Amino acid sequence: MAREFSKVAVVGLGTMGAGIVEVFARNAIDVVAIEVDEAAVDKGRGVLQHSTDRAVSRGKLTAEDQAALHARVHFTSSMDDVADCQLVIEAVPEHLHLKKEIFAKLDAVVGPDAILATNTSSLSVTEIAVATSNPKRVVGMHFFNPAPVLQFVEVIRTVVTEDEVFEDVKALAQRLGKQPVVVGDKAGFIANALLFGYLNHAVAMFESKYASREDIDAAMKLGCGYPMGPLALMDLIGLDTAYEILDTMYKQGRDRLHAPSPILKQMVSAGLKGRKSGRGFYTYAEPGSSQLVDDALTPAAAAGEHEATRTVRTVGVVGSGTMATGIIEVFAKAGYDVTYVTRSQPKVDAVTAAVQKSLEKAVQRGKLTQEARDEALGHLTGSTSLDDLATVDLVVEAVVEDLAVKRALFENLDEICKPGAILATTTSSLPVVECAAATTRPDDVVGMHFFNPAQVMKLVEVVHTVSTAPDVVATVQQVCADLGKHAVTCGDRSGFIVNALLFPYLNDAVKMLEANYATADSIDTAMKTGCGLPMGPFELLDVVGLDVSLAIQRELYLEFRERGFAPAPLLEHLVTAGYLGRKSGRGFRTYA
Repeated sequence: MAREFSKVAVVGLGTMGAGIVEVFARNAIDVVAIEVDEAAVDKGRGVLQHSTDRAVSRGKLTAEDQAALHARVHFTSSMDDVADCQLVIEAVPEHLHLKKEIFAKLDAVVGPDAILATNTSSLSVTEIAVATSNPKRVVGMHFFNPAPVLQFVEVIRTVVTEDEVFEDVKALAQRLGKQPVVVGDKAGFIANALLFGYLNHAVAMFESKYASREDIDAAMKLGCGYPMGPLALMDLIGLDTAYEILDTMYKQGRDRLHAPSPILKQMVSAGLKGRKSGRGFYTYAEPGSSQLVDDALTPAAAAGEHEATRTVRTVGVVGSGTMATGIIEVFAKAGYDVTYVTRSQPKVDAVTAAVQKSLEKAVQRGKLTQEARDEALGHLTGSTSLDDLATVDLVVEAVVEDLAVKRALFENLDEICKPGAILATTTSSLPVVECAAATTRPDDVVGMHFFNPAQVMKLVEVVHTVSTAPDVVATVQQVCADLGKHAVTCGDRSGFIVNALLFPYLNDAVKMLEANYATADSIDTAMKTGCGLPMGPFELLDVVGLDVSLAIQRELYLEFRERGFAPAPLLEHLVTAGYLGRKSGRGFRTYA
């Protein structure tokens, strides 16, 4: 029988600690809420009051329930008040010496059967436990911010934690309505170990001026469906907290990808800690505010208007696959005359039928009028001859991801298309400059990476090479705006923004599974419920296709020569075995 917890204590009443207090009090458990002094106690009381007031205003808590919740909480600055608590959770800043000092004090006050838990997100639970006389009763209980909302809890078991202790804490998390996952004592545990590698990579991308902060964040929100961009998330977490977590992870694992980007330490030293200080990667109205205000890095409203653009009225699309078909539809609906070229008449007919079907579905769903459908269809011309692209203003290539095929196509387009025509490739991982080098007009070549399905996804990565003319970039940005798409601009580097940030994270998840640290289900649960991602890494890998994922990861490894980017052996083995994900019926999971 799991023990009953009727009275618990929480040490540290910052945003996280106060949130944990609220979680327990909401579940009819008495809570002793402790801070270092009366001023800090009052501040913690204010955090809890503000949170519950907001819940009442949103109709998620009644005034009566709010009053009952607050009645269950006893605020104090005396550690002696935890003497009769069955569980104490520490939620103070991420400093090992501070946590060890607190655990030593708690150990001397609580009863022999009480459980001591730390909410650390990255520090060694074992090192904290050995500060007590009975490390067997110490466990990690890592809530996620905001604790009253997010349902995931990592229960961290050390090599000495008693079975009963972690089973009782796991049962308690379930009683609180949380989804607990039990993991070993490794820096970052599941969620942070995967999340912070990704965040650190985004910081390095910004630091190198590869892309703007706005474009990096927009790319991950629009391209992956993430609730926040990585740099905005860093500001929310706090740059000082992020630095401490990364530093701890690096010291334990010596993975260079976890070594904090130098700009992080510089910003923290300068007091630029994110929202809480009013300035981090972005600038906020005031400390603690979420309201963004313009600063020196904010793109001017008229940015790009000073750059001359080329006229684009007619568009050519080469290809007959899903991506090509979607791109053809997007241009036609935006009023561009589109000539699409495929290898055979049956494929031309198939593309025409696919576009007609898609437009008809949009009409039936009320997303498109019949007049708009008919007008879009009137903009379409199918062909089997590249020569029919001789007069178009822009050609978008959407053929197979094979560099030899693309180079041959660009050689042909170079000979056929009129001077000044823009030649764009939709490649997601191959070098755009290789396509440009196959032509006599590399300044006219640009990457225009749509995301699948092109009719739905708002993001387009506009990729400029060292040769691309500025007016070509400006023109494609304007075309994207006319299509109703959000263009982000970056240099010609493997993976561009989205894939360069996404696939190393997915590869890290495979390595974590390979090391038997956690199951695929636990890792997916951690990233979905703990980080708010739309899909877990293994769900996503199976959807994308393990062969596609492996090919992209190999390209990234070849480009950056970064040891941490080497494809996980497990991914290689699954692809070799023919387990490619949903399309083959088996990947990391088996499908009907």
